[in-house]
Amino acid sequence: MSAIDPRALRSAFSTFMTGVTVVTSKAADGTAVGFTANSFSSVSLDPPLLLVCPGKFLSSYEAFAGCTQFAVNILAEGQEDVANTFASYKGDRFARVAHYQDALGNLLIDGALAQFSCTTHSVVDAGDHAILIGAVQSFEHDTGRGLGYVGGQFFSLGLERAALEHSGTMTLGGAIITWGDTVLLERTEAGYRPPQCLAKDRDNLRQSLTHDLETRGLPVKLGPAYSVFDDGRTHCSFFLAAEPFTSNGGFESHPIGDISKLKFASQPITDMMNRFALERQTRSFGLYVGDAQRGDVHHLPERN
Repeated sequence: MSAIDPRALRSAFSTFMTGVTVVTSKAADGTAVGFTANSFSSVSLDPPLLLVCPGKFLSSYEAFAGCTQFAVNILAEGQEDVANTFASYKGDRFARVAHYQDALGNLLIDGALAQFSCTTHSVVDAGDHAILIGAVQSFEHDTGRGLGYVGGQFFSLGLERAALEHSGTMTLGGAIITWGDTVLLERTEAGYRPPQCLAKDRDNLRQSLTHDLETRGLPVKLGPAYSVFDDGRTHCSFFLAAEPFTSNGGFESHPIGDISKLKFASQPITDMMNRFALERQTRSFGLYVGDAQRGDVHHLPERN
């Protein structure tokens, strides 16, 4: 069997759309620990079991590998800040996020869509991760939509669906495709623009755009919608996209840091690409919905 490229495998894994969870526990000395994970699954109803997969690269790995109890919090739309805090913040994460302790002593995140308080059923070594299986002792859940994750980006399925119902007679789809620290652009007489195409059927816009890019030598996986607007005649929907594995399809590759220096084909494209360059720095992307002049950027709706 030939060697598998870890980077390509990671990209392939990331095409599976998941929810986002924060897993919490306490170390042996009582210190609260937590990490963000999308490696979560239900396992059994009888008995009630679930699993998460802490990575051995985590500073808190030993605490989770040896814990006797833990909690899984499924995050709701609007909780990207919570996810980012438990994914990368180096200080006291719990001081930045509202939470409480349940009767078992597990730490539960305020506003989470669902919370599962568990005792540890078993821990299985699995390569560079462990499989932590929990026996659910109690749980709470609320109505609403969960925070989505695919291709390294958060997304809101409900918000995206609403945005794609905008008016406009023609339908245009485009893709903001990153390749490392660069973005792929095509040159036109009016200036640069992301790869794009006209589509006959708005309901199959993703498929039409994916097919068009493939025929141009650019096989990519489209992620969440990033900018949806009408210019009076055309409904424009631009998507974030995972980088291609083999080719740039003949498009020009430009450093993301140079976006502000480029001339783009229109003002809406200029505004969109400048916003992308800023949001790329934090990887906290919003969805623009509006027309060519005015609109709102939704960083996923806040929950009450």
